[in-house]
Amino acid sequence: MLEVRNLHAFYGKSHILHGVHLQLREGECVSLLGRNGVGRSTTLKAIMGMVDASGSVKFRGEELIGMEAFRVAHKGLGYVPENRDVFPTLTVRENLALGMKAGMKSARASGRWKLADMFELFPLLAERATAPAGVLSGGEQQMLTLARTLMGDPQLVMIDEPTEGLAPKLVELVAELFREIKRRGVSILLVEQKLAIALDISERCYIMGHGTIVFEGTPQQLRGNSTIRQEWLEV
Repeated sequence: MLEVRNLHAFYGKSHILHGVHLQLREGECVSLLGRNGVGRSTTLKAIMGMVDASGSVKFRGEELIGMEAFRVAHKGLGYVPENRDVFPTLTVRENLALGMKAGMKSARASGRWKLADMFELFPLLAERATAPAGVLSGGEQQMLTLARTLMGDPQLVMIDEPTEGLAPKLVELVAELFREIKRRGVSILLVEQKLAIALDISERCYIMGHGTIVFEGTPQQLRGNSTIRQEWLEV
């Protein structure tokens, strides 16, 4: 479904990614792990067309490098940024409505994600439906950003640090949402600091270090490799 080959990315003259490679199959959840500052978030932004990048990013066989971010989104990729990026003066309901792409008749017909689904999955959003997004707590804004992205009916959703700063109960709620996303056939590329959650919901995982991939394997293989964990994950 997604094939990344020799991906390089830059912020001005700063060379951040150094030949990243990864693959993601239909309906699969893959975690991208590593310490802060190794290039995980930049990888998602490069796939989404939000930073200067070279190499190859193919989604269902179509090359995305050089494509504007909004066109990448219309190909079926959803992106949930770490900083949430809600529209603070618009209500929760209005934020969710903006997540739908223009002319999304197929999404309405498929019934995969509708407004009612979001309110069922996130009862707190239903309670705050008419409140401006800017008054929501950090956890509620994270829920809203996830829900808004799903309203666009993505085939693949890339999620950056969704549980950062959340209370334990909200962390489990978010983890359950990921399971529901998988049940509905949507692929997930997840950047997550909490190793237990990432390994619990993923079929495979990659570890990044110094702007490149240093490990690829199953959660079971990573759990059994203390050397890799100590070198690239543990503080």
